[in-house]
Amino acid sequence: MGPSSFSEKPVLTGAKTVLRPFTAEDAEVMWQIIGDPEVVRFTGAPPSELTPERVRSWYATRADQPDRLDLAVTDRASGEVVGEVVLHEYDPAGRSCTFRTLLGPRGRGRGLGTEATRLIVGHGFERLGLHRIQLDVYAFNHRALRVYEKAGFVVEGVRREVEPRDGVWVDEVVMGLLDREWAALRAAEVSGSTAR
Repeated sequence: MGPSSFSEKPVLTGAKTVLRPFTAEDAEVMWQIIGDPEVVRFTGAPPSELTPERVRSWYATRADQPDRLDLAVTDRASGEVVGEVVLHEYDPAGRSCTFRTLLGPRGRGRGLGTEATRLIVGHGFERLGLHRIQLDVYAFNHRALRVYEKAGFVVEGVRREVEPRDGVWVDEVVMGLLDREWAALRAAEVSGSTAR
């Protein structure tokens, strides 16, 4: 496992979603998703210097990044881009990285986020050989907390009152998942499905 592993940009297919490398053509829909009020509420407002041109350049170059993996989350039925999943901040010594995701309105409430999370996390552990994947999430983002818990992430701590949002100090929850925990979850699923 090395950063070169991140150079391979896979297509990961689930029952409801297909995760695939970004192209410049995805920039327009991602620009709309980044500006969606719920995305802004849960991820923070995009930097003021963000322009459609910069967003286009960002997504056009995601496939060339050797030390991170950004994949478009598409609705398998329609092919429509509904969001993104990202493994970044790779630490070679710790064989760890940070996970983040965002989904636009058309990707919510149908289990797409849960499946997309599991697909990229599985890729991280099973193909990239990661030991640990971590994430940060606002404590008030209850939907995301549920999705991450379903995927196996464990709450490791809380950063208290990290920033003011709408005049209120908000906490950030730190979650992590280890390779052996992922393997145990997968084994339990396989034995559970054969038992039925």
